[in-house]
Amino acid sequence: MEEYIAHPGLALALDTLIYIISAFVLFFIGKVAYGFSNRKIDVTAELVKKDNLAFALSNVGFYIGLLLAIGSVIIGPSYGILIDVIDIFVFGFVAIILLLLSEFIMDKVILAKFSTTKEIIEDQNAGTGILVAANFIASGLIIMGAMIGEGKNFFPDVTGGYIISGVITAIVFWITGQVVMIIAARFYNLITPYNIHDHIEKDNVAVGIGSAGALIAMAILISNATSGDFISWQDNFTKVAIEVVIGFILLPVVRFIADKILLPGEKLTDEIINQENPNIGAAIIEAFAYIGGAVLITWCL
Repeated sequence: MEEYIAHPGLALALDTLIYIISAFVLFFIGKVAYGFSNRKIDVTAELVKKDNLAFALSNVGFYIGLLLAIGSVIIGPSYGILIDVIDIFVFGFVAIILLLLSEFIMDKVILAKFSTTKEIIEDQNAGTGILVAANFIASGLIIMGAMIGEGKNFFPDVTGGYIISGVITAIVFWITGQVVMIIAARFYNLITPYNIHDHIEKDNVAVGIGSAGALIAMAILISNATSGDFISWQDNFTKVAIEVVIGFILLPVVRFIADKILLPGEKLTDEIINQENPNIGAAIIEAFAYIGGAVLITWCL
């Protein structure tokens, strides 16, 4: 009897369908995990009954971060459909856990001077919602960088050693990224002539947008530094250190450019905090300048 061989195009389509289904399953698991970690919040009420823009922003930010995190475990070379699916779910679960831990770090460390939950749920503070969304997106980018690339098997004699090795490197690079993000948030607060926490707590959406752009810009650089094949701890951390230094130089330089060139004749600080209605458009330009500068740097490195 002649052996049946599947058409290559059909086999590719079937594999693609399996990847898509796996991604949707992971996305659903991530959504459930987010609901569990925020079980005191009635998501439906906030989105539909209260029309809470602040919560909608933070919620969508989580979904974008989750999409980036899940995408990172799908991108890369294939080792066969069975191994690929195992990798997708193992690293997908790790990515979801890291993303939720990022939310905890944002609430307890980066914005520790007030409760982000209170600001978003009780005060419907859109500035806080934007910044929390940016933190999710930034964390998703960091996780993506940590997950993409060929890892090194530190346990070749252990069954599934390459998976354990991959999880270890992903967690180490995620921790590194979170530390850098905490430092970057404090550094950004130093280079601005106003206190970020105070003005965000005052529902200043413009300040939230500018801060969000700075966080995402730093995450883009960190993600670029950690993505790619693992060579050695020294080589990989050297690359991270170089891009982080560039990022800390980027923030004040770009803020100066946004102030003097992108907003000629006006002061960025005056537009954002020194008027009755903060200029959201000016803040969007500031955020774009940070993100655009980071993207240009990744293209050059």
